[in-house]
Amino acid sequence: MFHTNVYVERRAELARKLKTGVLLFLGNEESPMNYADNTYSFRQDSTFLYYFGIAQPGLSAIIDLDENQEIIFGNEMGIDDIVWMGRQQTLQDKAHLVGIQKVNPVHQLSSYLSAAQLKKRSIHFLPPYRAENKIKLAQLLNMEVGHLKQAVSTPFIKAVIAQRAVKSATEIAEIAQAVNNSIDMHLLAMRKTKPGMKEEEIAALIHGEALRTGGNIAYPIILTIHGEILHNHFHGNVMQEGQMVLNDSGMETALGYCGDLTRTFPVGKKFDSRQKEVYSIVQSALENAEAVLAPGKRFIDVHYEACKTLAEGMKAMGLMKGNMDEAVAAGAHALFFQCGTGHMMGLDVHDMEDLGEEYVGYSDTLKKETSLFGLKSLRLGRELEPGFVFTIEPGIYMIPELIDLWRSERRFESFINYAEVEKFKDFSGIRLENNYAMTQDSYQLLGKPLAINIEDVEEIRNSAY
Repeated sequence: MFHTNVYVERRAELARKLKTGVLLFLGNEESPMNYADNTYSFRQDSTFLYYFGIAQPGLSAIIDLDENQEIIFGNEMGIDDIVWMGRQQTLQDKAHLVGIQKVNPVHQLSSYLSAAQLKKRSIHFLPPYRAENKIKLAQLLNMEVGHLKQAVSTPFIKAVIAQRAVKSATEIAEIAQAVNNSIDMHLLAMRKTKPGMKEEEIAALIHGEALRTGGNIAYPIILTIHGEILHNHFHGNVMQEGQMVLNDSGMETALGYCGDLTRTFPVGKKFDSRQKEVYSIVQSALENAEAVLAPGKRFIDVHYEACKTLAEGMKAMGLMKGNMDEAVAAGAHALFFQCGTGHMMGLDVHDMEDLGEEYVGYSDTLKKETSLFGLKSLRLGRELEPGFVFTIEPGIYMIPELIDLWRSERRFESFINYAEVEKFKDFSGIRLENNYAMTQDSYQLLGKPLAINIEDVEEIRNSAY
C-alpha cells in the first residue's frame, strides 16, 4: 500500500467533485476456474484499489457524501478460513492503513443501500465488468441486470477518470518500476531464445521473472513467431532460424501498476535484409511519433504521425503508391497497420478501459471514430496532459487473409501495389512499444534502456550463442 494519506486525499478529492449521494464501490470476488475452491489468481478491481488500497476478495465500500461516512463492507476471517489459510492481518487493521475507521459485515451493505433508496437518495455506481458483480449489483439495487448499463453514473465515471488519468509522482515511480521489471523480462527473452525452442519455453521464463519480482504479468503474454496476429496468446510453435519473435509482455507490481513493452527480434543471430528494412520503418514511426509529443498535443495526431511514417516507408519499398497524406486520410495504410498507436496505462494495462473508451481516451470535443478501419481501434485520441502515462506502439503486420480480402475487393488500388504486397504474405509482423509519462513541458521515457536499434538487438542475440 501507499501511505495512508494517499488514499485519504484521493477519496476527499472525489467527494469534492461529486458533493451528494452515495458512491458505491464493488471489489472483485474470487472466480472459479473449474470448481468453487480452485480459483483464478485474484485481482482486485482497479478503482477499488485506487481509493481503498486493499487487495482482498469479497469487499465493497461506500462514500456517503451526505452523511460524511466512509465504510468498508467485508467479513473478518472465521475459524474455517484460519484453518485453511492461517491467521492473517485483520480487515479492520487493513482499513486503518488506508484511513477507514468503520468496517461493517458484508450483509449490512444491502440494508444500507435500501435505506438510502427509501430516502430517494442517489446511489452512484460504475459499470460492472464481471458477471458476478453484475448480479450482485442488480440484487443490491433491486434492478434487472439488463438495466444496469443505463443506470450507471456518468458523473461518477468522469470524476474517477479525471482523477486516475493524472498520475502522481508516487504512481509514476511505481509504474517505472513495473517498466524496469518488464524490461528484465524482455532482456531474458532476447538472451534465452534459440532456434528449435518452443515459444512456450520462453513465455514460461518471462512469466517466472514477473513472479520473481513480487508481482505478476500485467496481461497474457504475447510471444510468437506469428507477429502478424495482433494479440496471439498461442505458444506452441517451434521457433526456427530466419523467423522473428514478437514479444509483447509486461509486469504488474504488487500494488497493481503495469508495464507494457514490445520488442521484435530474430530467432537467429541477425535479421535478414527484408526484416531490417521493415523494422527500420517501424522504428522510425515510433521515433517520429515520440518527437511530436507535447502537453496539449492530441494523441490522435501522434497516431497520424506514426501512420504517415509507416505509409511513406511502405511506399519506399514499393508496397504503396500515390500521395501518402491522402492514403492515410482514406485509411489505405491500415492494410499494414490495423490498430491504434497507443493507450493509457496505470493500474490497468489499458487504463480504465472498463469505464469506457469514450470517456478515458476521448472527450466532449473529440469523439471516437468507430467506422474507419484502424481508427476504430485507437483507444487514445484526446489531448495529452501532464501526468498522463501511455504507450506508443506502431507496427507493420502482413495478414494474408486481410491482403486477400482487400485485393479481391480491389480496395484502395490507387494506393496499394498488390503485386508487391503479395510477396510479403509470409513476412509475419513487427511491433515496437515504449512507455511514457507527460511532464509539464515535455515527456519522460519510462524505465531503463532496452535495446531497440537493430545493432543493439543483434548484439544481444549474438551473445546468446
